[in-house]
Amino acid sequence: MLLDNPFYTQEVQGRYDLYSIGPFELEEGTVIPDLELAVATYGSLNVDKSNAILIPTWFAGTHSVWEQAYIGHGCALDPEKYFIIVVNQIGNGLSTSPHNTQDKLIAMSRFPKVRISDDVRAQEKLLREVFDIDKLALVVGGSMGAQQTWEWAVRFPERVLRAAPIASTAQNTPHDFIFAQTLMDAITSDPGFADGEYSSHTEVSDGLERHADLWAVMGLSTDFWKTEYWRSIQPLIEGQGYNSFEEFQEGFLRTIFRMMDPNALLTMAWKWQRGDVARNTDGDLKAALGRITAKTFVMPIDHDMFFPTADCAAEQALTPNSELRELHTVTGHLGLFGFDQSYLNELDQHLAELLSIKV
Repeated sequence: MLLDNPFYTQEVQGRYDLYSIGPFELEEGTVIPDLELAVATYGSLNVDKSNAILIPTWFAGTHSVWEQAYIGHGCALDPEKYFIIVVNQIGNGLSTSPHNTQDKLIAMSRFPKVRISDDVRAQEKLLREVFDIDKLALVVGGSMGAQQTWEWAVRFPERVLRAAPIASTAQNTPHDFIFAQTLMDAITSDPGFADGEYSSHTEVSDGLERHADLWAVMGLSTDFWKTEYWRSIQPLIEGQGYNSFEEFQEGFLRTIFRMMDPNALLTMAWKWQRGDVARNTDGDLKAALGRITAKTFVMPIDHDMFFPTADCAAEQALTPNSELRELHTVTGHLGLFGFDQSYLNELDQHLAELLSIKV
């Protein structure tokens, strides 16, 4: 079943290209017959192919936020200096996903289980076969993009010169597993979900709203709400502001998540729950992180209730040639969306420093 959803169009998300990497076997044993990755690139690859930066996407996100908030002239992620490749993760609505595949065998509820490691292996194949890139100057990502960053640094240490995982851990915690399950349950408990065989995402609007409400509780910090930081956030519709936190909750968070595909969110949440680089070393996290040779800046967000600094610091202590660089914003985990300019400036300074280090 191929479902139309305006949210996943170039008009909404911005320019990207689809690259087929052919049949792709997943670690759970199933196969995506023709895996297409949605890729946005910025800048040009230099002659010796030493200026490539890879950015994997986070939960529910696409390349668009990176383009709007993080990449630009004068930024650390400057397309005049680097060839920046943003790869939308499998199942995110742009790359091959439950609602957009034309293969009925894997459409909708039949979409296979995908792991973080599958994304990374697919990205490696894309870079090698399509772009002929052997080494990456930097891999940087936030949240689920950081899970992929960690996986890259552990699985392909010789290919990653620098790594910057932002607001995530290399091994998902029980707390995050449980939270991701509540996100999934909010969707699947909606009768309109119809066991994943709905005919439009609009039929699951109640479940998507409950899903958004959970993000309001955990994705944004208590200080975000207490300080009324939401008043400073640009409304989705020009000219419409928010006069109360309830209006922000409805007009921003619920409005955004109502536009998304439920099965895509479930695919990503299942993947998030099981992110674990220790799968590369028979469950030994210390051994897995010990494989990393990249110069690594581990960057938690100080008000993040998913991936608190203490969890990130514990993993950073096990990672050779790494530093802990805490980021500061009352917006919490969803600060990744670039609400807070001071956070963006701080992150940009760290990335510029990391890229300046000779490796």
